[in-house]
Amino acid sequence: MLELDQLVMDFGGFKAVNNCTFRVEENSITGLIGPNGAGKTTLFNLIAGALQPTSGRIRFLGEDVTSLASYELFHKGLVRTFQIPHEFHKLTALENLMMVPPSQPGESLFANWLKWGQVKSTEKNVEHKAYETLEFLELTHVAHERAGNLSGGQKKLLELGRTMMTDAKLVLLDEPAAGVNRTLLRKLETKIEILNKERGYTFILIEHDMEMIEKLTDPVVCMAEGSVLIEGDFQTVRSDPQVLEAYLGEKTGDAA
Repeated sequence: MLELDQLVMDFGGFKAVNNCTFRVEENSITGLIGPNGAGKTTLFNLIAGALQPTSGRIRFLGEDVTSLASYELFHKGLVRTFQIPHEFHKLTALENLMMVPPSQPGESLFANWLKWGQVKSTEKNVEHKAYETLEFLELTHVAHERAGNLSGGQKKLLELGRTMMTDAKLVLLDEPAAGVNRTLLRKLETKIEILNKERGYTFILIEHDMEMIEKLTDPVVCMAEGSVLIEGDFQTVRSDPQVLEAYLGEKTGDAA
């Protein structure tokens, strides 16, 4: 589904991403781990079109999308969430979801005047889908609550819900566990798993919570200093000496 080929992101001589190459298979959940400063979020910004790489290529569903902007990738089904949720805090949870679907006729002043029936029908369908999404996420009790008043975990679930309001094919999840209590985290894991196994979503997941990585992801890609250090299943990556040193601060051969 996604191919990254020798990606480089150079910020004035500092290579935040350095010759990064790996593949993401359709219907997989790929874990992306590594120490702070490894280049994970910069890589997400490149994949999502927020940054243009210094060199290298990005292919999505066989198409070269290296030069495409975020909004163009959104229409192709590649979307992302953020470590700090980007909700419209003064809108309700329901309204946050209803904002997402593109090309709604109600966005046109002309349509509101002359095609109000179509506008009303579309809005009703979008509202129905938004309620279904809130029901799936178990958030119907906060449907009319301002999104800014939700808890950290509820905001992360709402972010996931916004990806469900599109025709998403590949979702980039940036540290979904950050700031989430354990109860809501288990719920978030379950929803991601269902979307992957039952609805065909493909995910790339940046995460420091190794329990979540072990439970959800295969393969796991470990980055260090902007490059791929190792790729494999969780146990292979977790026990690799380079990972123990670069990511976990452990050195093989140290005295017990």
